Amino acid sequence: MGSHIITLEEEGKRLDIVLATLTSDTRSQWQKRIKEGTVKINGASTKPHTALEEGKTITWDEPKTRADIPLKPLEILFENEEVLVINKPIGITVHKTHDKDIRETLCDALLAYLPSLASVGEDPSRPGIVHRLDKMVSGVMVIAKTPESFAHLKQQFKDRTMEKEYLALVYGRLSKDHDILTFNIARSKNSGRMGARSKQEEGKEAITEYDVLARFKTATSVRVRIHTGRTHQIRAHFLAIDHPIVGDTLYKKRRMNNIHIISLNRLFLHAHKLSFTLLDGQHVSFTAPLPKELTALLNTLPLL
Repeated sequence: MGSHIITLEEEGKRLDIVLATLTSDTRSQWQKRIKEGTVKINGASTKPHTALEEGKTITWDEPKTRADIPLKPLEILFENEEVLVINKPIGITVHKTHDKDIRETLCDALLAYLPSLASVGEDPSRPGIVHRLDKMVSGVMVIAKTPESFAHLKQQFKDRTMEKEYLALVYGRLSKDHDILTFNIARSKNSGRMGARSKQEEGKEAITEYDVLARFKTATSVRVRIHTGRTHQIRAHFLAIDHPIVGDTLYKKRRMNNIHIISLNRLFLHAHKLSFTLLDGQHVSFTAPLPKELTALLNTLPLL
């Protein structure tokens, strides 16, 4: 536990600002911890904007270190000398980002399982990682176990020979049973999220192909194949055609007329299948079944 007696110079200043100056943590990190109730003044819970009084004592619980947090066991679909194929769960970030509040990553679990991965790849913080899935997306991922495999897999992504198939549920009724979306992708300067743009506008090429699997009263189940690997590509593309993915809190419409919001605490987006070649030229495919909570949700939706 940490503690600090408020000085005369600190009197009247905001709690979150003072804590940020006393420590290496950011103001936003302290705001989150204060709201969680782990920071107190003279033993009482407080708020980030609380004005300090000289002589009172601030106490706080130290955040858990990564070593304190048990790593989730990996769900391994396949493993040989060159690759590790896993079924990634939701709720875990693949690798460290600028967000210091991330305590556990998939890379932590990978290194705990196979420490030799530390020497594989171009970035020590991303051992063996050749692609990623968003935090709230589940499904198949391949990790390279050797430098040779890393280069081989990376080249397949570059050449677009890696086959990636997803299952998704989108709001509304798609007018076509099959379509290919080709909006360019670029990061918005205002919102910070990725935006889909016309082919004439600035952005990176992005190609998303889908087939309708089932039509429900207010949603459509689709199989999606991506031919490029842009950040948030599937999410941005379906929002661009006014059919955002169910459960998406970032790429969503403010209003959806005559559409009932479906309650889901994750993205309905699952990396169902991944196909690639091994170093010896053998073509392999791996699948991860749709998670039970997503299957259960589909069973509750009324069909057309």
